[in-house]
Amino acid sequence: MITVGCAGFPVPATRYFKEFSFVEVQETHLSIPGSGTIRRWRREAPPGFRFALLGPRNVGQEGFRVGKVTETALETIDDIAAQLEARAAVFVAPPEFTSSRGNKAVLKQFLAEVKKRFDMVVFEPSEGWDLDDCDVLAEEVGALVARDPLQAGLSKRNVAYYRLHGPAGHKSRYEDPAIERLSEIASVAKHDTATYVFTNVDMFADAKRFKKALKTGVQ
Repeated sequence: MITVGCAGFPVPATRYFKEFSFVEVQETHLSIPGSGTIRRWRREAPPGFRFALLGPRNVGQEGFRVGKVTETALETIDDIAAQLEARAAVFVAPPEFTSSRGNKAVLKQFLAEVKKRFDMVVFEPSEGWDLDDCDVLAEEVGALVARDPLQAGLSKRNVAYYRLHGPAGHKSRYEDPAIERLSEIASVAKHDTATYVFTNVDMFADAKRFKKALKTGVQ
């Protein structure tokens, strides 16, 4: 099964809910959504709609070290997750979080801790990490590693999580050949389930085109 969605609501939520069954909430990265906003999302979302939360930025700034700052941040999103019935969390590494031996050990401990709170935990490494090696580390504690399938190929895991940042960065859009190529890649993948999240400026239109290109087996 393939799930398609966007990083945040690029259009009003009521319109978004008519097109997709999944969203990666971005507000939790920098601040906390208001309680009224959270209640509205939950009220307006159709049955079966799924929320994932983008992890707080200060967790990455702390180098993913388990401690007071990280624990406080996780407790904050615990409350939001409960309200939205969100069972997935995504953590993005800052550029300075390199693939050193020490960072790998810290990351493994962090992912294991977060896995106690969420069914799905996703880590997106910064540039310079070997994605396959990172995925081996994450698999040991039941976490996933995000990648761009157009740039880095498919994950070897049965469950996969893909983030698409645009062919030339956030402000770029995917042209038709790229969407067609992405649909071909997704169609031949052997995953049990895979999630594709568009994060670029034209994410709503691009995600819709990708979903249409897939035609079958998509949420």
